[in-house]
Formats: sequence, C-alpha cells, structure tokens
Amino acid sequence: MSQLVKDIDKQLEIIKRGIAEIIPEDELVKKLERSIKEDRPLKVKLGMDPTAPDIHLGHTVVLHKMRQLQELGHDVVLILGDFTGRIGDPSGRSETRRQLTDEEIQRNVATYKDQVGKILDLKRARLVYNSTWLGALSFSDVITLAAKYTVARMLERDDFERRYQEGIPIGIHEFLYPLMQGYDSVVLKADIELGGTDQKFNLMVGRDLQREFDQEPQVAITMPILEGLDGVQKMSKSLGNYIGISEPPKEIYGKTMSITDELIVRYYQLVTPVSNEEVKKIQDALTSGSLHPRDAKMNLARELVTMFYGNEAALDAEKEFVAVFQKGKLPDDLPEVRLSTEEISPDGTIWLPKLLAEAGLSKSTSAGKRFVAQGAVRIDGEKVTDPECRVVVYSGMIIQVGKRKFARIII
Repeated sequence: MSQLVKDIDKQLEIIKRGIAEIIPEDELVKKLERSIKEDRPLKVKLGMDPTAPDIHLGHTVVLHKMRQLQELGHDVVLILGDFTGRIGDPSGRSETRRQLTDEEIQRNVATYKDQVGKILDLKRARLVYNSTWLGALSFSDVITLAAKYTVARMLERDDFERRYQEGIPIGIHEFLYPLMQGYDSVVLKADIELGGTDQKFNLMVGRDLQREFDQEPQVAITMPILEGLDGVQKMSKSLGNYIGISEPPKEIYGKTMSITDELIVRYYQLVTPVSNEEVKKIQDALTSGSLHPRDAKMNLARELVTMFYGNEAALDAEKEFVAVFQKGKLPDDLPEVRLSTEEISPDGTIWLPKLLAEAGLSKSTSAGKRFVAQGAVRIDGEKVTDPECRVVVYSGMIIQVGKRKFARIII
C-alpha cells in the first residue's frame, strides 16, 4: 500500500494535472490538510456503468486520475454500476437511452475488471457493485430519496432543460439516475468523486445528498472529454474515432500515429503515466522544433502499447509500423481472405466495392464506394479511384484500404 504523500503542494500539483475543474478547491485543500494531519487517506470514488463491453482511451482519462490519487496514498473505490447501468446515464443525451437487460450488464461487467486493471492497481483498489445497496431500497426508500430533490432543480441540468423545451420526452426514471449516483456517495461516504465534465450535475447532486444525510460533502473533480482521432469530436466508438484499449498492439500503435499534432501533448497529459516534468519537456521541444511531431507520436504510441501489453509488444508494433508505413513493406501477419469462384463473374472480375466488403475491408458496398472515391484503395500498390471499377481477381492479389487495412485474396 502506498504511503500517504505528506507534501500538500506535491499532492495538489499531481491532482491538478489535466483537470477541468475542482468544486470547490478550498474544500479540497482542507480535506488534504486534515488527511495529512490525521494520516488518514481520503476516500476517492469513481462510478462506471458497464453499458458496453469495451473501454476506449477516452474512458481512461478518469482512471488515470484515480491511479494518480492511488499513488498519492488515497483509498480508491471503483463502482461498477450494475444497477445504474440498467437505466443508463442521461448525461449529454438528446433522447432516452434504451434500457439494458441484466444479461447485457453482466456480460459487460465481466470484461471491465481486466480492462480497468490495465490502469488501476486493483490490489489497492476496492471494487463494488451499486446493486448491493440500490437493489435493497424499498419503494418507500425511493420516495424518500426522490423527495430530497425537485423537478425544478433537475431541469437546471442543460440536457434535461433542452429536451423539455423541445418537447422531447424525459422518462421519470432518468430523473432518478442522478439521485442514485448521488446516493452511491452517501453510502460510501466519499471525500472526492471523479467524473468527466459531462458528469458535473451528477457529482453536485452527490454533494447535495450528502448534506441531506448530515455528511461532509464530497469534492467534485471533473476531467476533460478526450477528443478522438479526428481532433474534433469526442472519442466515441460509434463515430469510429477511438482507440480501444483491448485492440491489438499494432492497431493501438497505428491509430495513435494518426492523431493530429495538436493532440500530442493533451494525450500525454491525460492518458499516459508520463511525469509532469517529462510532459513539459516534450511540449517545449515540440514548440521549439527540436522534437518532430512524428517522433513524439511514436514515443506516445510506445507508451500506450506498453501500458496495455508490455514493452516487447510495443517494440514489435513499432517495428511493423516502421516497416509498413515508412519503408513501404507489407505487414508480417497479412490476413488472407478466401473467395469462392461463385462470387466472381464468368469473366473473372468482381465489382471493387463488393470485393472490399467480401474481404472485410469495408462494412458495406456503399462504404467501399466511398473509400474508392476518396483514393484510399490500392490493389497491388496501385491506387484505384473509380467506384464502379470491376477488377480481375486472382490468388495472391493484395488489397489495401487506408494505411492499416490489408488483405491477400485467395481463390
């Protein structure tokens, strides 16, 4: 177990790294001072609803902050929201979420521990399920809890207010979500709760409910929402601009190399364990021009793959990236796609977008047409730009889409 760091300035320096807001900061300082004086770690809470089986890099922003608080000697509690996940957090939603079944929740929960363990030290973390206490509440208990907040207060929340003004339905169960998350803080007697900036309302409800239950209110620390590979939209699997932490090492490496130069320092700061001092050196070197963005990205890609798969996997991924993208060689593990003669016209040709879909290089023929029109498709190294093109198919032909997707066709 890490010893509590007794230097409050050092604690604040690390806690403030990359944050969006501390609410309120003066209360955090008082909590830290008392913690050091009494040699009592603070209880740090983070809730994650298992609404999908995979965690991407954007989800790890709050996990990294939690790991930092772990290293400072504080007690961290990760809530796997197997109960709240049935509703789904309405934060930032323009419509009611589909409610997940217990089976879906449990399948997702099963994958979370391993993934979270790539960031947190699970031996020094407490993992709990909020169904333990939320599932035990009677209907009378729920009414008592609901009576502690008003509809007017709920409609102060931006997304609820917008939906109400636009006549978009809001389920009563969605009003209950912030109360359930806040009640988690009451049960745990949390000193600090972490969340993204989109969680601010929920975190503040936790503070209010703790006061209602005669507890000292928690301090809310919000973290920025990580931009995805496009550098514009937030990282999201549905937008396809994500880096999944369970993706193969070469995918993580290659995707990291595709981020915009403007995001390099931000990624170092938010999703790596690289020290503040080292991040500052990288930032200064990029600004002065003494460090090329490509080299900074390669180092970033190594850091990420090492964190999730180890140093050897990182070196292998880098070796393949250099061979494929800098020296123009083919990947060592080039996937083979087998086509039957029935899928090919009598003249030995096939419509190129159909071939891309059959080879698993595009999700559909329409997506394949877009790839071709964008100049992203090569056959045996030659670019093809006509979406209506029919190509002669033969065993051994190499198809490439973008920088990272390859296939060798076998008849």
